Amino acid sequence: MIEVKHLYKRYHNQTRQSVDWLLKDVNFTLQKGVSLALIGRNGAGKSTLMRLIGGEDHPDRGEVIRRCRVSWPIGVAGGFQGSMTGRQNLKFLARVHGYTDRIKEVIDFMQDFSEIGKAFDEPIKTYSSGMRSRFAFGVSLAFEFDVYLSDEATATGDAAFKAKAKQVFHERLGKASVIMVSHEEQILRDLCQAALWLRKGEAPVWFDDVNEGLDAYNESVKRGSKGAAKQASQQTSARQAA
Repeated sequence: MIEVKHLYKRYHNQTRQSVDWLLKDVNFTLQKGVSLALIGRNGAGKSTLMRLIGGEDHPDRGEVIRRCRVSWPIGVAGGFQGSMTGRQNLKFLARVHGYTDRIKEVIDFMQDFSEIGKAFDEPIKTYSSGMRSRFAFGVSLAFEFDVYLSDEATATGDAAFKAKAKQVFHERLGKASVIMVSHEEQILRDLCQAALWLRKGEAPVWFDDVNEGLDAYNESVKRGSKGAAKQASQQTSARQAA
């Protein structure tokens, strides 16, 4: 279970002055077995909240309580030693995460999933961006967590690789949950049960049903677009009349 209590977060501008709250009074409890879609406009704080949940960043106020094993964001390519091979990096991580007796199992999964072939035994610094993304994605799924963090992770690779990634998510969700950010709305509907609508500088809205959350968000975007178009039309008419 993950509990987020009265969480606030903001960043400073170049002059070190505080700006408005990006996340404001975020409160929710994610129960075991529930997968959550984070929705909202660009800049609403979805990726920031993901980093706070994963422990990569810290809130200005409030707290994130983790009573389960939470992954790092799936597909994040940082943290690898570039001069070491993919195999060497993976063995090191397996030992760190207590998989000393399951290293072969982890390696077999990675080689099958990432599809990088002989490059698995080449230094990571020689990988292309695509190979590095596949490797990073595979490493994230090679270890078992209670909650996986996915920030546009399934956008990696070609159509076949995306389909494989989605299938692995389905398999993982039989035992674990996912907190997901994605511009692919259908994957949110397919994989998540609940939704949290983030609104920059305002308290977010929780939906027990992901479809209700996405429908409410889409309707808000539609109303906002119509309002903006109407305002632009009025401004144009005023200029022409002048």
